Amino acid sequence: MGTPAGTRTTAQGGTGAAGELARLVAALRAAGCGEVAADAGRRAQYAADASNYRRVPMAVVFPRERRHVVEAVAVCRRLGVPITSRGAGTSTSGQAVGSGVVLDFSRYLNRVLAVDPEARTATVEPGTVLDDLQKAAAAHGLVFGADPSTHSRCTLGGMIGNNACGSHSLAWGRTADNLVALEVLTYSGTVMTVGAMTEQEVRAAVAEGGERGRLVGALAELARSSLATLRTGLGRFPRQVSGYALEHLLPEHGFHLARALAGSEGTCAVILSATVRLVAPPPARALVVLGFAGAGEAADAVPALLEHRPLALEGLDRALTGIVTRPATRAEIEALPAGQAWLFAELGGDPAELPERARALCEAAGRSAGSTGALTVTDPGRARRLWRIREDGAGLATRLPDGSEAWPGWEDAAVPPARLGSYLRGFTALMDRYGLRGAVYGHFGEGCLHVRIDFDFGTEAGVARFRSFLTDAARLVAEHGGSLSGEHGDGQARSELLPLMYGPEVMALFERFKDLWDPGGGLNPGMIVRARPVDGDLRVDPRRPSVPLATVLPLGSDGGDLARAARRCVGVGKCRTADQRGEVMCPSYRVTLDEKDSTRGRARLLYEMTQGQVITTGWRSPEVLDALDLCLSCKGCSVDCPVGVDVATYKSEFLHHHYRHRPRPVSHYSMGWLPLLARPASRMPRLVNAVLSSPLSPLIKRLGGVARERELPRFAGETFLSWFRRRPSPAGEATRGPVMLWVDSFDNHFSPSVLRAGVRVLESAGYEVRVPPGTQCCGLTWFTTGQLGTARRLGRRALDALGPALEEGVPVVGLEPSCTAALRTDLPELLHGDERARLLTGAVVGLAELLVRSGWEPPGAGGRSISQTHCHQHATSGFDADAELLRRMGVDNTVLRSGCCGLAGNFGFERGHYEVSVAAGEQVLLPAVRAAAPDTAVLADGFSCRTQIAQGTGRRATHLAELIAEAL
Repeated sequence: MGTPAGTRTTAQGGTGAAGELARLVAALRAAGCGEVAADAGRRAQYAADASNYRRVPMAVVFPRERRHVVEAVAVCRRLGVPITSRGAGTSTSGQAVGSGVVLDFSRYLNRVLAVDPEARTATVEPGTVLDDLQKAAAAHGLVFGADPSTHSRCTLGGMIGNNACGSHSLAWGRTADNLVALEVLTYSGTVMTVGAMTEQEVRAAVAEGGERGRLVGALAELARSSLATLRTGLGRFPRQVSGYALEHLLPEHGFHLARALAGSEGTCAVILSATVRLVAPPPARALVVLGFAGAGEAADAVPALLEHRPLALEGLDRALTGIVTRPATRAEIEALPAGQAWLFAELGGDPAELPERARALCEAAGRSAGSTGALTVTDPGRARRLWRIREDGAGLATRLPDGSEAWPGWEDAAVPPARLGSYLRGFTALMDRYGLRGAVYGHFGEGCLHVRIDFDFGTEAGVARFRSFLTDAARLVAEHGGSLSGEHGDGQARSELLPLMYGPEVMALFERFKDLWDPGGGLNPGMIVRARPVDGDLRVDPRRPSVPLATVLPLGSDGGDLARAARRCVGVGKCRTADQRGEVMCPSYRVTLDEKDSTRGRARLLYEMTQGQVITTGWRSPEVLDALDLCLSCKGCSVDCPVGVDVATYKSEFLHHHYRHRPRPVSHYSMGWLPLLARPASRMPRLVNAVLSSPLSPLIKRLGGVARERELPRFAGETFLSWFRRRPSPAGEATRGPVMLWVDSFDNHFSPSVLRAGVRVLESAGYEVRVPPGTQCCGLTWFTTGQLGTARRLGRRALDALGPALEEGVPVVGLEPSCTAALRTDLPELLHGDERARLLTGAVVGLAELLVRSGWEPPGAGGRSISQTHCHQHATSGFDADAELLRRMGVDNTVLRSGCCGLAGNFGFERGHYEVSVAAGEQVLLPAVRAAAPDTAVLADGFSCRTQIAQGTGRRATHLAELIAEAL
């Protein structure tokens, strides 16, 4: 195991690999390096980042304290194992994957250590998420200037490694420009603090000797011997991020070693802590959206617009906005000025001055060729919604409007802004010559373009064309005086191409700089210098065909290919957002903060399952089962993930195959079959309820796989169907025609008052209420537990019952959001060949949707309410119709930004899930309910949501139908 770290090529190949791995893991654990993982599941999760590359690590270490990092590096140095430092793993260039040991700082070393408002500085650990730093700084009226679109999950260590920039670097600079000092650890084991140094301080350090003195002296000599090259070849424009930032070694730049390390991608030192500069934001901001005939025209306008000193100047084209499907966001896009491309210009300053500055900016844009109009947005909410389009760009752009896959690889080049229009036209012509497509967006104000391109990695010819295109694109950037990377770093995606930009003299300086810091070559070898090939280690490799795994569900958007579906996840990591931002994805990650429990972690494991190398047992994989265990099947990722990774569907598919012809967990029978089991129970509800609340209850829970902490729901004295079928015919006239009320199993057996209220409201609105014949079920509980055969049979039975109504065009109204969503999406997926299933998708409607669409005026109610949006409703129809209905009723409603309630059907009742279930509810929902005034109505349409609220707060939540019925 004494192989030099810089020459190691693979972790899984070679003689004695298993023995090497065992010795490494034993040594790491013996040294007390924190949490050490080398199981197949962990290695699969960390085999990729947000790039095109895949390298399976030997082990992943989660250091809990600074000492653990020092010990881990010492073990790896002794055993000759390379180290890759990793934050959120959102790197698009391949620098966050490696074949040795991956140090994940995001799990535990993620604290803001200090904020000094007087000095306007903060000290952070490397795993600190940018938004957490921003929150701490905001308490003092300050912000950190660099703000990449991944701000909700990217870490400061990763930002330093890439020299990240973001939208506001135009005003506040790159990460490097905001660095004060770094505490770093070299591969040789030396800990030192580095920052700016005067000549006197350099001499003192050299005189002191030791590893720090040797390094400082050697770096000072490198700068002295290369002054002309450093001054002319590096730091020519702000977004020249490629290579090492050696311009910071110049005396006029303060011989700033911390800033010289920015963008070094973990190849020179391991960051232990960082002290950064904070800035004061302007008191007010305004967003000006400028329309143009095309992206080239938008780029041409940039130099004139920069004279107006915008905080940010971002560009995007119609190809990107055309990918957006979320209705609310589409409505915002349709309201943009006409055109094929837009610039988003943000102005900041005195509120009284902003209108005039916005007008002047619009006039300047209007004088540019191809200008099509302007829109000034001062409403912060609307501005946030528009910025979201740009923030989600990296995810949105991975699928073109026709569903084709698009990839990074050339997503980050930058040129001086004055040459952006020329470069963009040349780049477009180059893509046309290669027959490639992609959506363009980026930081136009600094000449940095992002684009995802439909490279063909599935054939060897396609990979060869990928390499050829990158080479030609690098030459094009060099011709325009640009940089291969403008903020994402070089990584494996661009390092091999750096000689085309810099030439041999600068490349020799880069190698010298690397060797001074890391003579053993143990830190992230193959990045920036002595590069790994751009077409090596590809995540999608034609020489590594996927394991054929037939699916029951059609996965229509991915051609029935589970591998293609799983690699929808390109790693942008939006699912790793820990703070609740009004979205659902990903409730389990928010509780555990474990990559395994994120949408990305699950998608990675599913993809590796299709590759058959790390996860080798296919559908029987215990690693995949473990990763899916805490998935709540909330469907949040299907809409909140920019590319619609749908883990709930993949989980159902996996569970179906995993347990086929095998015993299932008992909860799959007790709760998966609950709609069927409830039928005989509802015939003797008093007896059943007495037993459920008797001393036998703990035994029943244990036998049913139910968490002992959960209270079992009580059956209603009479089901809704019994009431409905014995009630007298309604007296009023049905002026609006018939509707088919879907009688869900939950409300029918446990909350029939909800359905009765629904009948009263619908009849009051002028509808004739019908119910399907017999007792029907959408099959949801069977679908979520992967019992797809039974779910399909129930679905066909439901379609038989609904068939006549569907042919007549009668709306099918659902009151339980989970069942309504199942009818809209899951059942048509299961029965994709049945025309009636297609009709059902268009016929299903929620109560509020139907009433708002009909124009019915509800009764006035007044008062205040808070509402919990069911996660399946969030994923399918949204809350807009409910909000409008409440507005018409005069109700002052607050929509909780709470995400999933945490109960999620059977999930929160299952043994082993209680703690996560409650923790999810305690993040926003349950505290908000407890804090609500007694006269504030608590609205929750979902049976799970109402149950979680009742069991967690003691308050009864109300369905919207009940609120309306009460006001009639």
